[in-house]
Amino acid sequence: MQVLSNAKVATMDEQTATSHIDTIVVDGEVIAWAGDAADLPAPYADAPRRNIEGRLVTPGLIDCHTHIVYGGDRAREFAMRLEGASYEEIARAGGGILSSVRNTREASEEELLSQALPRVDTLIGEGVTTLEIKSGYGLDIASELKMLRVARRIGEVRPVHVVTTWLAAHALPPEFQNDRAGYIDKVVIAGMDQGRAEGLIDAVDGFCEGIAFTVDEMARIFDHAKALGLPVKLHAEQLSDLHGAAMAAGHGALSADHLEYLGADGIAAMAKAGTIAVLLPGAFYTLREKQQPPIHALRDAGVAIALATDSNPGTSPLTSILLTMNMGATLFRLTPDECLRGVTRNGARALGLADRGVILPGARADLAIWDVRHPAELSYRIGFNPLHARIFGGQYV
Repeated sequence: MQVLSNAKVATMDEQTATSHIDTIVVDGEVIAWAGDAADLPAPYADAPRRNIEGRLVTPGLIDCHTHIVYGGDRAREFAMRLEGASYEEIARAGGGILSSVRNTREASEEELLSQALPRVDTLIGEGVTTLEIKSGYGLDIASELKMLRVARRIGEVRPVHVVTTWLAAHALPPEFQNDRAGYIDKVVIAGMDQGRAEGLIDAVDGFCEGIAFTVDEMARIFDHAKALGLPVKLHAEQLSDLHGAAMAAGHGALSADHLEYLGADGIAAMAKAGTIAVLLPGAFYTLREKQQPPIHALRDAGVAIALATDSNPGTSPLTSILLTMNMGATLFRLTPDECLRGVTRNGARALGLADRGVILPGARADLAIWDVRHPAELSYRIGFNPLHARIFGGQYV
């Protein structure tokens, strides 16, 4: 047990997100108490103390949407986009996701791990303590499960909690281009069964778009996921409004992600279901999109907003959660408080995790200590990392 004293604590509690207290008691892996030093309960009075010296303490940051395990890179496609090629044109020409599929299938688990760790280390170095990692670049059962095994290993070799997501419904591989139903049966659903049995899958996702999977196809996949007891989430309304978010919310989805073209029906369904809107400004920026997610309508409907890097090789080669916060503010006009909430409390909700993202008694003691005086600095600065220390499960790391 130890007492963290003389801090500026942003609890991110529902009622007190922007207010600050100065003392936290950590007992093992959990927060035992948080409040003002004058109110410290007697049982903690003689516990060892660590003087935070007036620094800001927030919950450990949460990156709730990444594709951070993959083989190779897609720098050439970056150049193609600058030369005028669209995302759809690159995908239909065999680039895009399928380019990463070839490299990922060829890579061993060790190679995928060694390529992913520098990206993960960068996020950890910016205060991330929980990280979601999707499959989706294998598109056959063996390669998809290989990706999730690597994701699990990341959580074993680094001080970060990893949540895994089955994203076999990401694209159609070449061998199934003329057999969509066969791919769903033989890879997406069969692999989901196998991965669930092996304990590799925490949630199920899909890409619902004109170049990917239809609403009806995703509904079938989600029905199977729910039968296995797996929560669902969806890449929805990134390039067009197929009404995928409404379908996902109808399945009780944890989140719907991207949402640039989200319509009123999707917003209403998400509000009713409590589905989190995960905004991904890195992809918006990289693809040079013009249509912003409907921020005001989401706010008005009471839909909680999270932010994530969407770290991936093609459309968001971003490994900075702090830059993601800045992009959320500058590109989407979120407030600094909304940005911080998006990578703490709401990021946790987007993963179905009730024990983190806030500094409250009983929450997991994942904390970030910053060399700043006000939370707005975390969204305000560009290319500057003020992390002083990180606490993971009660331990300084």
